Amino acid sequence: MSKIALVRQPSSLLDDGIVDHIEKVAVDLERAHEEWRGYVSTLQAHGWETIEVDPADDCPDSVFIEDTVVMFRNVAVISRPGADSRKPETDGTRRALEALGCPIAEIREPGTLDGGDVLKIGDTVYVGRGGRTNAEGVAQLRRILAPLGAKVVAVPVTKVLHLKTAVTALPDGTVIGYPEFVDNPAIFDRFLPVPEPHGTAVVCLSESELIISASAPKTAEMLRDLGYTVTEVAIAEYEKLEGCPTCLSVRVRNLD
Repeated sequence: MSKIALVRQPSSLLDDGIVDHIEKVAVDLERAHEEWRGYVSTLQAHGWETIEVDPADDCPDSVFIEDTVVMFRNVAVISRPGADSRKPETDGTRRALEALGCPIAEIREPGTLDGGDVLKIGDTVYVGRGGRTNAEGVAQLRRILAPLGAKVVAVPVTKVLHLKTAVTALPDGTVIGYPEFVDNPAIFDRFLPVPEPHGTAVVCLSESELIISASAPKTAEMLRDLGYTVTEVAIAEYEKLEGCPTCLSVRVRNLD
């Protein structure tokens, strides 16, 4: 199994990033760069090869590379971001995945879909239907992934920016989330509430290793108590823009 993570340097315009559900707070760009380097170093320390996608400096939110593509097995579905200012971000991601030899599909107009709205658990693909992903985007993803054996399940998202702002999944498939952010936890087979808003998002590095935000120490301890090795990363500057650990990379696991 490949362990490749696509990342993208933060834009010099990061402070102009879009905020939909929280109050706008100034971003410290120097600190954001330090946090980004720390995040990338954490991936590398756990055996992941990081590939820097071409910068998109004119796009303030371009560091949140997860929104530009959905990976299923080795197929890359290039997204069509719901915010117009983010649509140019996908070009660099496409080039990087083509260079890796991934088959490419794409969401087309009038569909919109952000990768942060997509949570994969085995062959089940949950898609948040919210402010950035529309019904046509969900329908197109379903048509693309169904022949590959995926079951696409649409999930209402009304309380937060993306589905993965509200929930992610542990390696065993248990969905974790902050209850106040989740429209309907009963949609998921197994749901485990976490005690902190920033504890919703984990990056699964292996069957036993997780990355979580340093802003969620209680959740980190809870997950350690469940037998996981948990690394906390400082991403406070990105949390000012509704970002989380999953947003800052695209994990490519199924290359031959």
